[in-house]
Amino acid sequence: MKFEDLNLLKNIQHALADQGYEAPTPIQAQAIPIILEDTDLVGCAQTGTGKTAAFAIPILNQLHRIVGSAKKVKYIRTLIITPTRELALQIGESFDTYGKYTNVRQLTIFGGVNQVPQTDQLKKGVDVLIATPGRLLDLYKQGFINLDHLHHLVLDEADQMLDMGFIHDVKKIVKLTPDNRQTLLFSATMPMAIRELADTFLTNPKYVSVTPVSSTAERVKQQIYFVEKSDKRKLLYHLIRNENLSNVLVFTRTKHGADNAVKALKKNGINAGAIHGDKSQNARVRMLDAFKNKEIAVLVATDIAARGIDIDNLPYVINFDLPNIPETYVHRIGRTGRAGNEGIAISFCSKDELPYLKDIEKLIRLKIKVIDGHPYPHKEETGKNAEEQKPDKRNTNNRNNSSKKSNSRKSTTSKKNKKRWY
Repeated sequence: MKFEDLNLLKNIQHALADQGYEAPTPIQAQAIPIILEDTDLVGCAQTGTGKTAAFAIPILNQLHRIVGSAKKVKYIRTLIITPTRELALQIGESFDTYGKYTNVRQLTIFGGVNQVPQTDQLKKGVDVLIATPGRLLDLYKQGFINLDHLHHLVLDEADQMLDMGFIHDVKKIVKLTPDNRQTLLFSATMPMAIRELADTFLTNPKYVSVTPVSSTAERVKQQIYFVEKSDKRKLLYHLIRNENLSNVLVFTRTKHGADNAVKALKKNGINAGAIHGDKSQNARVRMLDAFKNKEIAVLVATDIAARGIDIDNLPYVINFDLPNIPETYVHRIGRTGRAGNEGIAISFCSKDELPYLKDIEKLIRLKIKVIDGHPYPHKEETGKNAEEQKPDKRNTNNRNNSSKKSNSRKSTTSKKNKKRWY
């Protein structure tokens, strides 16, 4: 199948041809015809498979007929809710790209920046509004947003919005929209909570799933390094330097961890930068652009900040910290191996993260390859010695001797071990 077989307007086909797009991806081939029929849809596909284009192309195709002349008064016809600023910007760029030969005008709004430029654009009128939940509700309460003319509601990365606690805001937003809207829900994973959400918001939806919920990118080679928690930064530098890695995206669990990793890399002469929630929007955009332009070799990010990172030729992803939610692992490694390219996903696993690894392997139904022979393995002997040092519980219940250290009934061997330990 080719895009020209999907009954798209010439204006849309022209824009797709400019991008060199000929054949739709599986999610696009299945979703576009359903959306063009005005049917509600739940789409599930792993990251990097073209979910954004799967809804942007048919929506633009429908809006072009409605919008008409550029001089016509504009109303918000399409609302797209997404969890992060980066992802919102990425979707906005896609609408600009695919709609370049239409009169459809899009606006991307998010928090953390001055609202005045956003409200000025809203006053002029827009056809497509792409928003994070908090800023949308804020501007709606201030009277800048009218959703009475809405045709399409898109909930993008629904599973992430659930994880990030946005689900109550999303429910509020849905109540502000007309009942006769077309609702589209897209997600990289489809846990039961999302299916229940779909049943609440959507009307007789069709389900499209091109990969299983637990699948990880086929072109991504996955590796695991067992490492002491205190040695993670050393191992990160060791791999980047010895394996000559560049263009590396590193995930940490916390903002503090991201900053510390960058500090350690810079100390060793590696050009690195961090993006996370404490960074301003402009700083995050600048850092991401520097990474895309290969001005910095390593980008360290938290999950929230990295959600919208879309880089076709990203060869390496490193999980500095394993995520405690298995589906997050699927999202992370989906940043590499995109657009038909191969990628390598490296994960560090400290002892306290072993349960996370077990959950991840259960979800993806795959045993991740363990890499041995590196300088910072788990120190198994430390755990053994600690076990030997545990007191004999049978002797701690003797209340008569509890306050008399001299009456210890430990064996001679145990006492010798204690001396050697201290």
